[in-house]
Amino acid sequence: MSDFKRAKIFMPFDALKGFREAIKEKEKIVVPKKEMTEDDYNKLNLAFQRIKKGSMVKVIYYSKDEYIEYTGMVSEVNESARYIKIVKLKISLDDIKEVNIIE
Repeated sequence: MSDFKRAKIFMPFDALKGFREAIKEKEKIVVPKKEMTEDDYNKLNLAFQRIKKGSMVKVIYYSKDEYIEYTGMVSEVNESARYIKIVKLKISLDDIKEVNIIE
């Protein structure tokens, strides 16, 4: 028996397509969006005033029942449309919990 055929015998078999993904989704812990205080909004406002196109930032934002931390370079800040674009990811300013500028 060739090595290739022998290796094929031991390859994993997924009899139920999508079953692992469905189980993983069920294991996800749903986190409600936290209400922000006036102080939180003031801190975010000060941080957004310092952010320019090309700044490196670390952002914690709310998306699909969870908080996500994302780091990257700011490619666009649009205050009138209320979003920030980090590389290609567009994040609503209302969903952002925390912003840190990386020096």
